[in-house]
Amino acid sequence: MAQTLTESQTTGDPNPATGHPTIVVIDFGSQFSMLIARRVRELNTYCELVPPDTTRESLSHHDIRGVILSGGPSSVYDEGAPQAPAWVFESGVPVLGICYGMQLLAHQLGGKVEPSGEREYGPASITHIANDRLLGGLPASLDVWMSHGDRITEAPPGFQSIATSSNSPTAVMADLSRDYYGLQFHPEVVHTPRGKDIISNFIHTICGTPGDWTPGEFIDDAVATIRAQVGEGRVICGLSGGVDSAVAAAIVHRAIGDRLTCIFVDNGLLRAGEAEQVISTFGQHLKMNLIHVDETERFMRALAEVTNPETKRIRIGNEFIRVFEREARAIDGADFLCQGTLYPDVIESASHGAGAAKIKTHHNVGGLPEDMKLQLVEPLRFVFKDEVRRIGEALGLPKEIVWRQPFPGPGLAIRVIGEVTPERLEALRKADTIILSEVAAAGLTDDLWQCFGVLTDTKTVGVMGDFRTYGYALAIRAVTADDAMTADWARLPHDLLGRMANRIVNEVDGVNRVVYDITSKPPGTIEWE
Repeated sequence: MAQTLTESQTTGDPNPATGHPTIVVIDFGSQFSMLIARRVRELNTYCELVPPDTTRESLSHHDIRGVILSGGPSSVYDEGAPQAPAWVFESGVPVLGICYGMQLLAHQLGGKVEPSGEREYGPASITHIANDRLLGGLPASLDVWMSHGDRITEAPPGFQSIATSSNSPTAVMADLSRDYYGLQFHPEVVHTPRGKDIISNFIHTICGTPGDWTPGEFIDDAVATIRAQVGEGRVICGLSGGVDSAVAAAIVHRAIGDRLTCIFVDNGLLRAGEAEQVISTFGQHLKMNLIHVDETERFMRALAEVTNPETKRIRIGNEFIRVFEREARAIDGADFLCQGTLYPDVIESASHGAGAAKIKTHHNVGGLPEDMKLQLVEPLRFVFKDEVRRIGEALGLPKEIVWRQPFPGPGLAIRVIGEVTPERLEALRKADTIILSEVAAAGLTDDLWQCFGVLTDTKTVGVMGDFRTYGYALAIRAVTADDAMTADWARLPHDLLGRMANRIVNEVDGVNRVVYDITSKPPGTIEWE
């Protein structure tokens, strides 16, 4: 588990991992940069993902043991192409360059990089030809995943090729005296089967990290950080009923006890029975101070005639904060707002690495009003979803909370394409209930990351009985994933899809067609808006 931005880029909270052995991942805009960070964390090692202009001073609170240079869309010889900061090579720590990062090592240390006559995209095989610690203990021949159009035609002084491919005499290079390594392929993707072993060799064997960054360690550090940030103050937490806000609330509750008050805002955008479940779980089971307010009409007014998904998210975020601020005024000393913000929310809401693009605004990241009075407490801001679940288990939260399917902060508003109305929300709730119940009956709930319905704004002609209908098309979305940064569409049985479609068309007024979304992420996102 790891924080992944420098302190100056966050809310300014003390870093919970100060002093821990750290791997710094410099992000040059690769679509796989987050996967590098995930692989490091899976090996119980703290890491930070930072942009290329990060200074060494901003990382001075960490015990940096190594640096990984990510891939990226640029060519190192292009004018204005991002470069590795000088401190990387002045620090004396091992460096691993991946794809663009490897080419930067060559380019900045005196080698030569040129366009390749034959580009490599997809599976390839490399042959290990030297004795080194990076590929030590691995077979001489390895299947890997390539994705590059440039190649190193002249290695920098001190480097040697330690592995080749059919298209590259320098598929892996190393300066063994300085522990500098470059990989032309991507070890972080699943298409490189032994990639995790390569990363483990780098961070554990070469960098000497102990691999002791565990959920329990994270909780202890997060509790200490919250106590330092909040002092004797009080915190309110916006509960959505999902695992993110539940785990965030549990951490804060462990840190400050009854000085946490949870506020559950029923915005009218929840699934069927969700409000009752939240009240029961947090008020009765977890024994937290809980305030329940029904603001359905307020949110419906804010969303009236709104069709743009970004506008939906921003308006919902604004209304949430206004309600929290109103309720906080009744709680003496409540100056802090706890949110279950996760790292994927942050990365999709802001450009991160060089060349990286903003995907969408998350209501609790980019949708907050500028004049908000409350200070943010975000214990999970730089944690992936799979890590949240591990933290939740370590906190002793019930399984039904920890393993609940993710639900977006803006709720069903971003699963109703186009204008959000009470009638369209009710239709989606009924369809969603059918989808979830049929998946559960088939015993597939635990196999899916998420499964839900999307009510489109497309109307189609149909026939029911002897009458022509003109109703909405509803999409079923089911995906498998490890962390929501990438996802694959689930291969649900055809008979299950048939049962869901038949029930939805017959039981949900206004819907006369059902389609199944078979788009992976990327290129799509899990949610439609």
